[in-house]
Amino acid sequence: MTTSQTTAALFQPFEVGNLKLDNRIVMAPMTRTFSPGGIPGPNVAGYYRRRAENAVGLIITEGTVINHPAAAADHGVPHFYGEEALEGWARVVREVHEAGGKIAPQIWHTGTARDKNKFPDSDIDSVGPSGLNLKGEKVSEPLSVEEIQGLVQAYAQAAADAKRLGFDAVEIHGAHGYLIDQFFWDVTNKRTDVYGGADLVDRTRFAVEVIEAVRAAVGPDFPIIFRFSQWKPVNYDAKLAANPEELERFLAPLSAAGVDIFHASTRRFWEPEFEGSDLNLAGWTRKITGKPAITVGSVGLDSVFTSLFEEGKGGEAAGIESLIERLDRGEFDLVAVGRALLTDPAWAAKIRDNRTDELQPFTRESLATLS
Repeated sequence: MTTSQTTAALFQPFEVGNLKLDNRIVMAPMTRTFSPGGIPGPNVAGYYRRRAENAVGLIITEGTVINHPAAAADHGVPHFYGEEALEGWARVVREVHEAGGKIAPQIWHTGTARDKNKFPDSDIDSVGPSGLNLKGEKVSEPLSVEEIQGLVQAYAQAAADAKRLGFDAVEIHGAHGYLIDQFFWDVTNKRTDVYGGADLVDRTRFAVEVIEAVRAAVGPDFPIIFRFSQWKPVNYDAKLAANPEELERFLAPLSAAGVDIFHASTRRFWEPEFEGSDLNLAGWTRKITGKPAITVGSVGLDSVFTSLFEEGKGGEAAGIESLIERLDRGEFDLVAVGRALLTDPAWAAKIRDNRTDELQPFTRESLATLS
C-alpha cells in the first residue's frame, strides 16, 4: 500500500451546516502572541494563508479574546473586538479565502489563568466563577450574575462579528482550565447558585448560555465548534467525567444548546479515554452525541509520521495507520494537527503528495517565528 493510498481518508470531503471542507485536516488553535496591542497584522494573515495554500482543510485560529478587560493572559494575544483588530481579522479571512481555505476563529477568555503580574499597569483582577485559580487559591472575588451575563453577551458579539467578517465557522474555547472550563471543574467552581453545584451538569450552565447566545447571534446554519478537555495545565490526569455515563451527562446539554462539532482535546490521540474501550475522547464524544468530532493530540510529532512505514519505528506513539483506521471506521470525523503544522506550513500537502521525506520536524525554535 502506498502512502497516498493510506492517507486517502484524510483527504475526503466533509460537510456540516454551511461548512464544506475539501479534506479532514484541521489546523489546531495554537497561541502565538504575535499581535502587538491585540492587533493581528499582515504577518498573521500570511501565516494562516500559507497553511491554506498547502491543503489544510480548516484553519482554527489561535485563541483570540472576547471583549472583556481581563480576557487576555498576554499582551501579544489578538483581540476579537475593536475596529483595528477586526480589520486585521478581515484581512486574515481574505487571505485564507483567496488561497482556497476555510477558517474559524477561536473565541476565548482565560479566566483566572490570567497572571495579573504580566499587566503591571492594570488594576484589573482576573475573573472566574468563584475567583479561584487552578490550584483552588483565591485570586479575586466570584463573578456576579450580572458580570456572567455580560460575558455571555461578549461571546455572542464575537461570534456575530466572526460571521460578519466572513469566517466559515466559530470555535468556542471551553478547554484547558480557561474561563468556561473553570465553570465545569469542581476545583474552580464552588458556586451554589445556578452556575455551580456539586453536579457536573449544573456546572455546564454558563457554557450552555454561551452556546445558546452564540447560536442566536449566528443563525441556524453557521457551524459552532466547541473545544473541551478533561486535562488541566496543573493536572494532566484530571477528569471532568470519570466514565462514559458521566461524559454523556456532561455533553448532552452542550449538544442540545447548539454545538455542531465537538473538538475533544487530548494530549495523545492514541490513548483510550476510559478503561474497557480503545475509543479516545473524540471517539466517545461522537458515539455519545452523534455529532461530528475532531481528534487532536501529538499528530505528526517526532517519528510518528516521519517513519510512516518503517517497521518498528515510532516508539510508543501511534502512527498514521492507526489514525487512518480510526478515521475510516468513523471513530471521529476530523483530525487536528498542531505543532507539526506550526513548524511546517506545507505539512498537509506533503502528506497528501507522498513527500514525507520533506517533512520538517518540530523544534522549539519554531515557536519564535511565524513561519
